[in-house]
Amino acid sequence: MTNEGLLQQFYAAFDAKDGETMARAYAPGATFSDPVFVGLKDGEPGAMWRMLTSRSKDLAIELVSCEADDNSGSAHWIATYTFAQTGRKVVNDVRSSFRFASGQITDQKDDFDFHRWSAQALGLPGKLLGGTPIIRSGVRRKARAGLDAFVASHG
Repeated sequence: MTNEGLLQQFYAAFDAKDGETMARAYAPGATFSDPVFVGLKDGEPGAMWRMLTSRSKDLAIELVSCEADDNSGSAHWIATYTFAQTGRKVVNDVRSSFRFASGQITDQKDDFDFHRWSAQALGLPGKLLGGTPIIRSGVRRKARAGLDAFVASHG
């Protein structure tokens, strides 16, 4: 399979809430970062997708575009879901960059407008304070704690 095919399969699995298939796309020791989950490594990227896909009831993923060569790739995708902690609807527009080796993802960096996301997910506090370190660090701490608890209970 080409790396572009791997990305298409990855996002199709995401839309199907199939975190296991997403986790298998990563090479051992792979890394992941985005504005919320920073510095994930080893099995953590796969665990994060398993956690997120298992918890979402109404997740929909639209892969707008993707491209890849032997070493690197990119994707533009939109996630629509209800943020469980607040019950608020989120439409998150994400750009991803990838590195590959031997047909697997070795590094993924996702970027999105955190302030826009926090305004949708958190409501007024996110709208007013979503651009500040206090909101960003609080969201990161909760996300990290959730991932750690998921890994502890699911291996």
